[in-house]
Amino acid sequence: MYYSIFLLLFFSFSYGHGQIINSKVERNIDIASQLVKITVKVTLENTGSLPVTTFDYALEPELKMHLSYFGASQVQDENKLNLKVEEIKANTNKAHRDMETHKIYFENPLKSGKSTTVRLEIILSHYLIPYPSSITQSDKQLVLYHGNHYYYSPYLTKTQTTVVTLPSNSVESYSKLKPVSHSENLITYGPYDNISPYSVNKMTIHCENNNRFLTVTNLHRAIEVSHWGVISVEETIDISHTGAQLKGSFSRYEFQRDQSGFNSVKSFKTILPASASDVYYRDEIGNISTSHLRILEDSTEVDLRPRFPLFGGWKTHYVLGYNVPTYEYLFNNGDKYLLKMRFVDHIFDDSVIDQVTIKLILPEGSKNIHVKLPYPTKRLPDEVHYTYLDTVGRPVIVFQNKNLVEQHIDDFEVHYEYKKLLMLQEPILVVVALYALFVVVIIYVRLDYSITRDPTKESRLRVSGFIETIHNHCDNRKTIYAKFDEALSKFKHNKDLNNYQTIVKKLNADHKTETQAIAELLSKLKQEGSDGADKVAELQRHDKAFKEQLQQQTVLVERLVANKISKQQYLDSDTAISKKKEDLMEKVNAVLCSL
Repeated sequence: MYYSIFLLLFFSFSYGHGQIINSKVERNIDIASQLVKITVKVTLENTGSLPVTTFDYALEPELKMHLSYFGASQVQDENKLNLKVEEIKANTNKAHRDMETHKIYFENPLKSGKSTTVRLEIILSHYLIPYPSSITQSDKQLVLYHGNHYYYSPYLTKTQTTVVTLPSNSVESYSKLKPVSHSENLITYGPYDNISPYSVNKMTIHCENNNRFLTVTNLHRAIEVSHWGVISVEETIDISHTGAQLKGSFSRYEFQRDQSGFNSVKSFKTILPASASDVYYRDEIGNISTSHLRILEDSTEVDLRPRFPLFGGWKTHYVLGYNVPTYEYLFNNGDKYLLKMRFVDHIFDDSVIDQVTIKLILPEGSKNIHVKLPYPTKRLPDEVHYTYLDTVGRPVIVFQNKNLVEQHIDDFEVHYEYKKLLMLQEPILVVVALYALFVVVIIYVRLDYSITRDPTKESRLRVSGFIETIHNHCDNRKTIYAKFDEALSKFKHNKDLNNYQTIVKKLNADHKTETQAIAELLSKLKQEGSDGADKVAELQRHDKAFKEQLQQQTVLVERLVANKISKQQYLDSDTAISKKKEDLMEKVNAVLCSL
C-alpha cells in the first residue's frame, strides 16, 4: 500500500515538472527610463518522458524588493495567450532560500520531446542608482545598473543572448564578459552557451540618463458613483523627483538663460478618459493655470506644469479631478449593478506609484457588495461617507496597494444591489425641506409673539422712518440744485431766455414741493419729541440760505447775458457765490450724516 502511494506521488510530481531545459533565451534589458524593463523570450524544451504543466521562474534575491510587475504569455498557433502565474515565496532550496520563485502554468501540457516559446515581462522600480547621487544644476545625470550577464534560471540554458537598451549613446563604462559589443545605445552580450542553473556573473553599466525620475509617493483616488448621470473622480497626488539630488542652490536666471537642468522636470502629461469633463488642477494655493487640455479621439490629454521645475529631491502636491458619464462605466440588470473602472490611470509615462489608496463611494442604499480585483490588493475596513441629502451615509470601499507601474492599469469590478425607488429619496427630501421652510416662514410672519405693546419702540421706529424719508427728500433737492446749475450753464451759452425761464419755473415748483414735505416731517418729529427735530430745522435754514445764493447767481447770469456787467465782474461775483454754496452744502451734508 505504501509502495502504491509512493508511485502515485512520484508520477504526479513528474507530470507537473518533468525535465525542462532552456534551449534558447533572448533577453532584452531596457534601462532607457527610470524603470528597468526586462523582456525574456524563452524556448522551453521538455527532455523528460512525461508531459509537464508548469515551469518555474527564479527571481534573484536582490531584485525581490524592486519587483513591481511580472507577467508571462505563450505563443501558440500564432496567438498570444496570457499564462497563469503563481508566486511561491517559500523556497526549500537551502542555497537559494532568499530567492523568490514564480510558478507558471502552460495553457496546454508540454509533451515529451516538444518545445514551446514563452515570453516573460519583468518591471523593476527604484533599481537604477543615480551615481553620483547629487549633481549641480548644469550637470547631466549618470546612473548605475547592476545585473546578471546570465539568465537566472533553475534550468540549464543551452544558448543565451542579452541586449541592453541604453537611454543615450553616452556610456561611462560597462562590464565586458566576452563576447560583447557596443553600438550606439545598444550593448549586446553573448551568445553564451551551456549555462548552468542559478548561474551569476555580475553585469555593471554606468551611463547617462537624463529622463524624468518622477515617483508618485502617495496617490489618493476617490471615485464617487452617482446614478444621476456622472461619476466624479478626484486624485490627490504627491510626486517626488527621485533622481540625483540637486547640489547647491537653484538659479532661475541660469535655468532660463542656458536651459540648464538636464534632469529637471518642467511638465508631464496625464491621460484621462475621452469622455472626461469639468477637469480641474489645483494645489494648496489654488487653481494652477499653467496647464493645457487637449481632447483627442480616444482620450483626453492634460499637460500638467507645476509652479516650479522639479529637481532631484524636490517634490510637489496637487489635486486633479474630473467627471465621466455614468453610462460608460455602470451597467445594470434590474436592481443589480456592475461598476467597471480602472484601478489606477495613466499619470505620466513610465510612472511609479509607491502607494495608492482607492476610495470607492457607492450610492446610499447599496448592499450585497462584491469586488473583483485584477491583481492582489489589500482591502481596508469599509467606511461611511456623508454628503448632501444623505441620511444613513454612503458605503465606501477602500483598497490599498504599493509599487504599481503602468502595467497595472487594469479594470476592477464592483457588483452591488440598489433599488431604483431610492433615487426618489433626494428629490423628496428637497421638497419636504422647502415645504417645512415655507411653513415656518408663514407662521413666523403671521403670528405676534409680543405680550404687551412697547410705545417707546414704536416711536423709535416711526422716527427712523421719518428720518429716512427726509434723507430721500434732501437727495431730491440736491438733484434739483444740479439741474439749476445745468440750466444756468446752458443759458449763458444759448441766451434763450424763454426756455430758461420755463425750466427755472418748473425747478422752483419741485423745490417748493420737497421743502414742504420736509417741513411736514419736521412737525411730526416735534410731536414725537425726537432730538433730530433741531437738526432737521437746521437743514431747512441751510437750504434757505443756499436757495438765496442760487437766486443771486441767477440774477448775475441774467445781467451778464443782458450785457449790464462785464465778464470780469461776473467772474468775481460768481466765484464768491460758488464758495458760499460749497460751504452751505458741506454743512448740509454734515447735518445729514449726523441724523
